[in-house]
Amino acid sequence: MTQVQRATRDRDKRERLIDGAQRVIYEQGVARTTLADVAQDAKVPVGNVYYYFKTKDQLVEAAIEARAREVQEMLELAARHRTPRARLRALIRGLAGQRDDIARRGCPVGTLCSELDKRDDRLALRARDVLALPIDWAEGQFRDLGRSDARDLAIALIASYQGISLIASTFRDPALMLREARRLERWIDSLG
Repeated sequence: MTQVQRATRDRDKRERLIDGAQRVIYEQGVARTTLADVAQDAKVPVGNVYYYFKTKDQLVEAAIEARAREVQEMLELAARHRTPRARLRALIRGLAGQRDDIARRGCPVGTLCSELDKRDDRLALRARDVLALPIDWAEGQFRDLGRSDARDLAIALIASYQGISLIASTFRDPALMLREARRLERWIDSLG
């Protein structure tokens, strides 16, 4: 096996572990997730996990970074729309598009933040940074709409999404996400 092939195989295995960590953490939470759970999901021998990640916290941090990239990609998709209002509506539709998973397990970022906040460590801060991504982005959109209260509006928007995520998950009802998405779109349209 060439050095390039070995590097590609190692990169693929590492990415499978990160993807597995994201899935398992989302399904059962950080506290209940073991390295063995992640290895099994990724179809990697558990001993190999330690080659890529020396501790569970390193793997969790890699999963948080991957989640941040996903959030950033969603924001980049929404940013392709021409107007701030259309971009905000696209964000809401993108979030509501996750309604089936959210109704089963909650918001992947919100649940991660809620669980890690109890730890009060570097991972909690990193999870908080992921939640700040859509808030900061929405603030820019509201500012582009000429709103002096852009930060407050951005927090209200994401708080509404996080709240409906909790309610939809609690009641296992994805339709609640759609109703709130329509309400948020009307709210966005009503802002001058």
